[in-house]
Amino acid sequence: MDRLARLFNPRSIAVIGGGAWGREVIRQCQKIGFPGKIWVVHPTKDDIAGLTPYRSITDLPGAPDAAFIGVNRHATIEVVRSLSRIGAGGAICFASGFSEAVHEVADGADLQTALLAAAGEMPILGPNCYGFLNYLDGVTLWPDQHGGLPTDSGVAIIAQSSNVAINLTMQARGLPLAYVVTVGNQAQTGLSEIGKTLLLNPKVTALGLYIEGIDDLGALATLAQTARDLGKPIIALKTGKSEQAQSAAISHTAALVGSDAGAAALFERLGIGRVTSLSAFLETLKLLHVVGPLDAPHIASMSCSGGEASLMADTAHGSTVAFPPLSQDQRAVLRKALGPIVTLSNPLDYHTFIWGDEDAMMTTFGTMMSPAVALGVVVLDFPRPDRCTSPDWDLVLNAVARAQAMTGQPIAVLSSLVENMPEDVARQLIGRGILPLCGMNEAVEAIAVAARVGKGTNCDILVPPHISPVAVLPEAEAKRALTQFGLTVPQSQTVAEVAGLPAAAKALGYPLVLKGEGVAHKTEAGAVVVGLQDEAALIAAAVAMPVDRFLVEQMIADATVELLIGVVLDPAHGYVLTLAAGGTLSEILDDSASTILPVQRQDVLDALARLRIAPLFDGFRGGAPVNKDAIVDAVLAVQSYVIAQMPFEIEINPLMCGPVRAVAADALITTGERHD
Repeated sequence: MDRLARLFNPRSIAVIGGGAWGREVIRQCQKIGFPGKIWVVHPTKDDIAGLTPYRSITDLPGAPDAAFIGVNRHATIEVVRSLSRIGAGGAICFASGFSEAVHEVADGADLQTALLAAAGEMPILGPNCYGFLNYLDGVTLWPDQHGGLPTDSGVAIIAQSSNVAINLTMQARGLPLAYVVTVGNQAQTGLSEIGKTLLLNPKVTALGLYIEGIDDLGALATLAQTARDLGKPIIALKTGKSEQAQSAAISHTAALVGSDAGAAALFERLGIGRVTSLSAFLETLKLLHVVGPLDAPHIASMSCSGGEASLMADTAHGSTVAFPPLSQDQRAVLRKALGPIVTLSNPLDYHTFIWGDEDAMMTTFGTMMSPAVALGVVVLDFPRPDRCTSPDWDLVLNAVARAQAMTGQPIAVLSSLVENMPEDVARQLIGRGILPLCGMNEAVEAIAVAARVGKGTNCDILVPPHISPVAVLPEAEAKRALTQFGLTVPQSQTVAEVAGLPAAAKALGYPLVLKGEGVAHKTEAGAVVVGLQDEAALIAAAVAMPVDRFLVEQMIADATVELLIGVVLDPAHGYVLTLAAGGTLSEILDDSASTILPVQRQDVLDALARLRIAPLFDGFRGGAPVNKDAIVDAVLAVQSYVIAQMPFEIEINPLMCGPVRAVAADALITTGERHD
């Protein structure tokens, strides 16, 4: 049995505390028409929001399915302990001053530990959270106003910010909300577990996550797999940057990756659609609720204005959203419907010649819906309802409904400005099975995300233990370690002083590369010289270096492309693999592709194809093609090392890629200490 079932669909509620927050919970439950029992607990008051309080939790007539705890942080612990003892179904811990406030209150972390011990097996949300709204069953364990309405089906939203959650309930876009849940500190119950419970409800169509920090990487992967199994999409809006991933690392990889790329790679792997704003968050959820995921980001845009057609084209420019060209058959039908003056294209400006002619508009909209189109979009801004009338607009909506029924393909009605879609119109459209979209930018992003969501490669994630950085291995030692896992490196010798260089050179043969040991970024420090052809040049290079220990290597002469392979342990997202343009231009070119470990051969090839330097791999302008299989082998060798040794960070830069082989010319490993 789902351990959160009683909490989120209670038949009895207890409110502990008689302050303003507790009274508001009772009022909101009464306002929405909560069908179950509401009990209130207070030791001295005789009336709270019209209810007679019980003096203690032990006086309650039974164990409540859900409780809202509206007392101070110290008293919260004893209340949780009492509720757990009587077998309550779960509790909302509203109070703050726990682990989120460790910099402000010295006992915050200790109190949170005590809270968990008091809860035992009883589920708790928070602390430091508002609770939840269940609009499907009329449950509002929520100490404030909210803007939602009861619904028969809708999307679920989980937010780590209670204030953001409130704001989302106030949306006027017609989006039906099934649940809105806040999680606060996620001390015991995280958003991933909650998300799984909500998705299992057949009345929930999609899940939206507002994330400030991932609670449990493995649990998130399980949530994504559940969503995939159920055929229900998840989208996420994630904020925040991981300082650990940027400041604790010393490689180019960390500069390229950061936490944001780690989040993007993780969500892509799991098939979670990622949006960039709250507005796009709502529009994407609305699209997914009404239409579901799109097969492709291919649309037909229709408007009665050339300006709107141009804006649609420009807004989609640079995104994955595309406008399939019209076929000859489409052109023939449209020419007959629209006359000789209208330019036939996608996006289409059908002019105002057919404005008010419902049949002609229906024919136009339906004809634009070819098999290459995943979604039709009719741009239609409504007049202000407080100052204007809009009888002709109903004809457009009727034409859209008829065209959608005729073609069996979804057609959206899009207002170019968010405020130009009245809420009552949006709700009516959803009731008719038509998607209302608000705002061009938001709509284009929603379409692009809806075409990606659910299409991750798999939900297999390498979940590392907590690891802290220990030491940076010398290059020679790092290379020796990696060769044991199949990485190809140049032949080399380590020399402790200048006098030993001639003998090493004789054994290896010229041309050579000389490197100073103990320097991470050798080029910047003047600690690497390539193409040394004789002993005099070798000695001169060594004397000029700011070190007294050297690595002498055979020079790789057959490489045509330099690549970077990096793996960084991102504390929030796991091991992030980055492939990038390598050598000294890694950061300047800003050309990288990231994914999450583990990877398969095709994952590596797909990442290589995303690089701007990808044409070089196949032989650009007569150049020799590189052996991509050798590159993949090198990446998989690095992965094997990571899985076996669990380092904090590893970087190969450059990997010298040629027609036959791929050789690691430099290697950096930061070892890690596990804290299981």
